[in-house]
Amino acid sequence: MGLLSGAALTGFAAPASSDSKRTRFYAIQTFYLKNGTQPARIHEHFSKVAIPAIRERHDGPVIALEALVAPHMPQVAMVIGFRSLEEMWALHTSLGKNKDLGRKYQEWQTGPEPPFESQSNVLLEAADYSPDLENDKQPRKTQRVFELRQYHSPTWAQLEALHERFAGPEIRIFHRCGIHPVFYTSTLIGPNIPNLTYLIPFENLDAREKAWNAFAADPEWIKARKESIDKHGQISSVIQIALYKATPYSPVG
Repeated sequence: MGLLSGAALTGFAAPASSDSKRTRFYAIQTFYLKNGTQPARIHEHFSKVAIPAIRERHDGPVIALEALVAPHMPQVAMVIGFRSLEEMWALHTSLGKNKDLGRKYQEWQTGPEPPFESQSNVLLEAADYSPDLENDKQPRKTQRVFELRQYHSPTWAQLEALHERFAGPEIRIFHRCGIHPVFYTSTLIGPNIPNLTYLIPFENLDAREKAWNAFAADPEWIKARKESIDKHGQISSVIQIALYKATPYSPVG
């Protein structure tokens, strides 16, 4: 009931039809690990089993990430983009029915300790102004740093105002300062609802620092932020940030 009422209040667009070519949903699977054998085991499973199986059945974007700075370390995350919820369920069903994959998954779980400590899943819906994301055409020589930012808004009305600000002046200022998010979303299923969640690639940590410093000092941003607060109040009450690096085997690097 809360999800349906939230969607109605925000006025977000209905999910795109299954024949749409635009990525409308992102699933983020995060695996929380402990130091020892788990990091190496999960990278081997992702690179040799999980991602090849997904790529064989799904042509949407896939990002494999390893945490640099996050509340729980170590951890890895996989981001998968879908055109529709039907497409997401079709992939889930296809993977689940494959006996060879099931055998390999069971092999991954054998050993003196489990392959990971716990897992969390989040489902995001892309905003209408979100860019589309595709897998890299060619492998990158170096893997980028990805910053995952989540802005929690106290009410659905404040979240809508936050989306309006992003869709208006903020994206233009972002691009001028060297900040180019690959998606802007709202969480449909997951913690800290309502929120705006977006993912930004940077060539390296120095490029990230330079871009955010430029953004913070930008006169147009200072003006836009003041106007937003004057009109709507503080529309983002809590900000969560995590930094990752793309793994060498990530389809989006």
